[in-house]
Amino acid sequence: RRASFISSLFLIFGLIYSSITWEVQRYDGWYNNLAYHRRGAAGAPFMRLLPARYSDGSYQPLQELPNARLISNAAMSGDPALLSIRNQTVLSVFFGYHVVLEIAESRIPGCPPEFMHIPVSPNDPVHGSNSSTHRVLLPFQRAQWDQSTGKSPNNPRTQVNHVTAWIDGSSIYGSSSSWSDALRSFQGGLLSSGSDKNMPKQSDNNYFMWSAPNPCNGETGPEGLYEFGNAWANENIFTVAEGIIWFRYHNYLASQLHEDHPSWSDEELFQNARKRVIATFQVERKVLLCFLNFSPEFQAAAVRFGLTLVPPGVYMRNRTCHYRSVVNFDGRTSPAVRLCNSFWNRNNPNLKSAQDVDDLIMGMASQIAEREDNVIVEDLRDYMYGTLKFSRSDAAALTIQRGRDFGLPSYNEVREALNLSPVQTWGEINPKLNQTNPQDLSELYKNDISKLELFVGALLEGDGGPGPVVTSIFLDQFDRIRNADRFWFENKQNGLFTEEEIQSIRNTTYYDILLAITSAESEDIQKNVFFWLNGDPCPQPQPVTASDLQPCTKATSMSYFDTSSKAGYGIVVIILFFFPVVSLLVAYLVAKIRAAKYRKFLKRTRGPSTNLCVISVCLACEWQGYTETPQPVSLVIDKNKRLHIYSENANPLRSHNLGNQEWLEVLLSNDHQQRALLLKIPKEYDLVLFFEDSVQRSEFIGLLHSDEEGMTSCLTMTEMSEKELLKEAVTKEQRAQIVETFFRQLLKPVFCSQVLEIDRSDAGDLSGVSSKRTREVLQCELTAAEFACALGLRPDSLFVESMFSLADKDGNGYLSFQEFLDVLVIFMKGTPEEKSKLLFSMHDIRGDGFLSKEDFCSLLRSFLEISSNVLSKSQAEDATAAMLQAAGFDDKEYITWEDFHLLLKDHENVLKFAQLNIKGDMSLLFICLTLSSQQSLLHAVENSPFENEAEFMHNCPVDFGQELRQRKKLGFSSPKVYVKPQRERYIRSPVQQKIQHFKRFVENYRRHIVCLVVIYGITAGVALDRCWYYGLQADSSGVPETSIVGIIVSRGSAAAISFLFPYMLLTVCRNLITIFRETFLNRYIPFDSAIDLHRLMAMTAIILTVVHSLGHVVNVYIFCISDLSILACLFPKVFSNNGSELPLKWTFWIFATVPGLTGVILLLILAFMYVFATHYFRRISFRGFWITHYFYVLVYALTVIHGSFALLQEPRFYIYLIPPALLYLLDKLISLSRKKVEIPVVKAELLPSGVTYLEFKRPQGFAYRSGQWVRVACLELGTDEYHPFTLTSAPHEDTLSLHIRAVGPWTSKLREVYNPDRLQELGSYPKLYLDGPFGEGHQEWKDFEVSVLVGGGIGVTPFASILKDLVFKSSTKLRVQCKKVYFIWVTRTQRQFEWVSDIIREVEEMDDQELVSVHIYITQLAEKFDLRTTMLYVCERHFQKVWNRSLFTGLRSVTHFGRPPFLAFFSSLQEVHPEVGKIGVFSCGPPGLTKNVEKACQQMNKRDQAYFIHHYENF
Repeated sequence: RRASFISSLFLIFGLIYSSITWEVQRYDGWYNNLAYHRRGAAGAPFMRLLPARYSDGSYQPLQELPNARLISNAAMSGDPALLSIRNQTVLSVFFGYHVVLEIAESRIPGCPPEFMHIPVSPNDPVHGSNSSTHRVLLPFQRAQWDQSTGKSPNNPRTQVNHVTAWIDGSSIYGSSSSWSDALRSFQGGLLSSGSDKNMPKQSDNNYFMWSAPNPCNGETGPEGLYEFGNAWANENIFTVAEGIIWFRYHNYLASQLHEDHPSWSDEELFQNARKRVIATFQVERKVLLCFLNFSPEFQAAAVRFGLTLVPPGVYMRNRTCHYRSVVNFDGRTSPAVRLCNSFWNRNNPNLKSAQDVDDLIMGMASQIAEREDNVIVEDLRDYMYGTLKFSRSDAAALTIQRGRDFGLPSYNEVREALNLSPVQTWGEINPKLNQTNPQDLSELYKNDISKLELFVGALLEGDGGPGPVVTSIFLDQFDRIRNADRFWFENKQNGLFTEEEIQSIRNTTYYDILLAITSAESEDIQKNVFFWLNGDPCPQPQPVTASDLQPCTKATSMSYFDTSSKAGYGIVVIILFFFPVVSLLVAYLVAKIRAAKYRKFLKRTRGPSTNLCVISVCLACEWQGYTETPQPVSLVIDKNKRLHIYSENANPLRSHNLGNQEWLEVLLSNDHQQRALLLKIPKEYDLVLFFEDSVQRSEFIGLLHSDEEGMTSCLTMTEMSEKELLKEAVTKEQRAQIVETFFRQLLKPVFCSQVLEIDRSDAGDLSGVSSKRTREVLQCELTAAEFACALGLRPDSLFVESMFSLADKDGNGYLSFQEFLDVLVIFMKGTPEEKSKLLFSMHDIRGDGFLSKEDFCSLLRSFLEISSNVLSKSQAEDATAAMLQAAGFDDKEYITWEDFHLLLKDHENVLKFAQLNIKGDMSLLFICLTLSSQQSLLHAVENSPFENEAEFMHNCPVDFGQELRQRKKLGFSSPKVYVKPQRERYIRSPVQQKIQHFKRFVENYRRHIVCLVVIYGITAGVALDRCWYYGLQADSSGVPETSIVGIIVSRGSAAAISFLFPYMLLTVCRNLITIFRETFLNRYIPFDSAIDLHRLMAMTAIILTVVHSLGHVVNVYIFCISDLSILACLFPKVFSNNGSELPLKWTFWIFATVPGLTGVILLLILAFMYVFATHYFRRISFRGFWITHYFYVLVYALTVIHGSFALLQEPRFYIYLIPPALLYLLDKLISLSRKKVEIPVVKAELLPSGVTYLEFKRPQGFAYRSGQWVRVACLELGTDEYHPFTLTSAPHEDTLSLHIRAVGPWTSKLREVYNPDRLQELGSYPKLYLDGPFGEGHQEWKDFEVSVLVGGGIGVTPFASILKDLVFKSSTKLRVQCKKVYFIWVTRTQRQFEWVSDIIREVEEMDDQELVSVHIYITQLAEKFDLRTTMLYVCERHFQKVWNRSLFTGLRSVTHFGRPPFLAFFSSLQEVHPEVGKIGVFSCGPPGLTKNVEKACQQMNKRDQAYFIHHYENF
């Protein structure tokens, strides 16, 4: 407190005793005018003398005026070697220019950028040569204007003055306090100096000083430029010298004051010196009569009259009148400094020291300026500095163009406003014009002198001095500049100076200033340094002419985006868009590694494979065709002389009996390291092997030689080139083509000839096949393996062996074309008697027409074995016994064909349509089979003994909804719970049907449609809002004139992404979704489709991300070729327009900015996230998906950072992110509260088909509904990743249970952990971590009167819980809305999930009210019309008839063969339940299953009957 009090006292006493007793004038000019505070301030608009002249009255420049460059050539060219009539010195010219920069500056480009480039004619005398290759434009950008103007003709555009309009030393101290502080040293009241105290410091930043490029060498940047209060002071070395003079004078006064008042502070010294400098500057105003509130007429026309006075070069001399030679930029010397080569010089060799400045000032004081006329030297008219894109320009043309930009009135209009009479002829402007005859200028203005512009007219009227217009403008403002300035030094009311001080200031001249701050003595320069008269010191040697000086450098052009930039940028863009490819490769490698580890794990857990008794093993690579990659194989020859070929995973590929061949033909390659070997295998595809080298090949040949003695074959070897060897080989693909053609030709004569006509050009016709291939097809004989493959059965099946033996009449072990055809005709076109006789003959080996009981049992076993593992051995024995008992064959020793046919009599309709389906992708076969079946069926209907078609369809097992209709027909219907009448059916036109389909579609997906419309409507809305803003409304940013396409695309897509990414989080808030789906919101929001919506939003977001990136690819290119004036408009917070023009390279935008760098990182992260989230990689490497999806934290963090830099607009992403992020955080907290609780497992059991049964303790307060799922983690596996599984326990049970199938690394390891052997090591069951429960669509089964549950494979788990829950509620008399449930279990074999059979059996025992109807489809078997399963069907029906249960499942439920026909099943539901309005269908299984259910529901919903609502889950 004491320190603070003392500091306050010092501050108070310091103010009391300070010498600053007057009001200190502000640097920015504000409050000079107490009535209008802004008037005269920096950034204030000009005040027009006359109304603006724009084409639209508001801001558009006039278009009918002539080309400014042509006017310059016509009116401003001429002999420049004429001296000023009044002997005005060059020093006065540049001092006057310095005064102009003190009070007016409007050249800074405006925003948005607007351009009025000046075209250069190809015939131009100077720049025309540059037009030979491309069109030349003199760059011109419109000046900055007051944004509140230019809206209407009543308020036309008015330009802004960037400096104060007062003579207040702003060119010395800057136009703001911060600028002044940057120039001060804060020691002794001095301005900062460089290494030489008489020279200001050089610039080291881009904040204040204008730094246009050097037109001679293209050098840019602030380095080498001096810091002044005037931003344009470095424009040429002459304005630099003027700035240094006033810099020195301030420091001179401050030093004098410090000597006189050593107790004064820095601030006191600085402000006292500043006010004296300003007052002295005001005294010298008479050199250029300036005024307050400058008009555009003055800034853009009147003051430009001084251009005629500027010489092409300036002398430098010392005190002894020695005119020194100057050093040019190329190292050579000249008598004077060339003006055109002195623009924006950095480190000019002629202005290195303080003495150089003195020499230049003395030289300018002795040199007479150019004549006051209309001629402008070529240094300004042809070689004025330009931009990097075109380094030279025309000062006169730019001034004319600036007048058009400012909307200046015409020359005559100004004359009238100044009470001067308008001119009618060119001679009235200047009598000398009658002598020069300005015909060219008159033609440019189309002989209309009323269009003559102010600057051109003002320049033409000059003759030895300013004309009446320029003089009038100057004199009109002279009184106002003195009387309006509150801080004018002669104003005694401001208290700045005493009368003595005012008189002293009046007596101070520029001559006194130079004597005080330069090395010049009183005799070295004249008293009036602004004029040189005869007798004054050091006359100039001669008038300076351009021919005596260094030539001006020619105009050059520069491409901001050169060849190297194009190549580098292109490569980087390609690399960025290859990120998905890189992530795909990484994902592929991860998948390969995971698959390899998984195979090793399976190999380790399954134990060693059965070893063959082998005598030799070789390793090689098998070649199977030009399009296939050679695969590593192991070659094993066993003791039975069989050659076995195994894959690298030890899986058998094929085998060949070498001992049965009469000869072995081996072809060997004699080139390419002699590695190839071809083993000819008759009637099969050849074996082509590539060995590591010739030594290994010789070893294999040696093995063949060593076994030759024990074989009946003879080994022959032939050598040829490797190319010829591969050409001789019959590949697997060629063999398949031969076999396919074999079947085409085989099946064509069987039934296609009677069903449809086939053109001879069809693939089945051999006319288009070569004669060699024809012979191959006709001579082709099938092996037993190919025959089994065609039937889709195992080669060792009894059915295959019996059928093959029956068909192989010649007993050679192969089936010929004719042999197969004879058997196929019977199967495809034979009567039931013929088919049953053929089946009987397959096992009548003796051919005596009798089968023993053992033969008959073998016949049945051959059909039962087709089911692979569908039936166990005991089930097969029971089926055989049931068949014998049903047929009454128990007491018979032999069975005749008549007995066998009598057994099949009850199923004759099944046998009638039984065919032998053959595998293969053959469209012709499919068509023939289909048409044949249809004709047979129609023929059967016409000749059937049934009374009507309905009775036939009921008894003939073609309709797969027969069981339901049969129950209805026999009176076994469900309880009467229907209250709605059956809806009437309408016959509609096709248009009405389409309308009905559309209505049903909308009705089915109305919630989805509404949500999608809302989400994508908002997405489109925010995107269009940004596009509209930047396309039409963001005028101040300059977007429409620069990168409108790139900016609109990038900002619009960014806005859409900013909405999608945050609200995507809501779709994975599992806990909140589970809670909300139990509320009324579930009627309006499809919570069950949250993950689908998540995927859809994610895909949309990634597409928009790519679009956003493409937009920025365009943007970066545009930014790299845009001037800094454009970029400063686009990014005002990043760039300030300091005139350097050279844009930053593309590397800056991509790698040196926060948005660029974070954007690259985001692209890389998103590439990995999206690739690992694809279905394929998610299944192969769930952990990779798990880890990469946790990158979402980085995605959101980087996205916030990405937009926070605010390059173009204020960040908005966090606005969208906060609401969903808070909800997502709440959801995560709910999950985290459960994840840390260990759940003890009370029972674990390893079930068949890789299913692991886990029963664990139910956590306290854990409430769930049937059909819900949980996420489970097991730390014993070494990972904390969670996997989702459906609860198979019912809500009323005390424990929770899961059935987990081992189909991947995690589930396989989980099964291994609960292996009994492993549990002995652990001592107890590993504990689980539980998260859930979570809801999904299967919970709604109870909301429908009739529900259909479809489970495929392990997808049956949710329905196990539902069935148990339904039966429990029914048995306990709990009220349930659902009155009937149809459960369809689709499984490859019922033994695959035997635990489901136990659950169904439990349901059947408890289901007293017959609420549940179970239908089991075994897909491993073909349909019952396939001859291969005909006998299975017969056995099943006999077994069910005898034992009242299924042969396959042991259940009372109906068992079907093949895939379920959902459309027929749903049709039967409509007939059985005609009064039900809506039927719920719930499916869970592989995508193929749920897709088929969805298609069937859609087809049913096209009808005007019951409405099927489908909910599905895939795994």
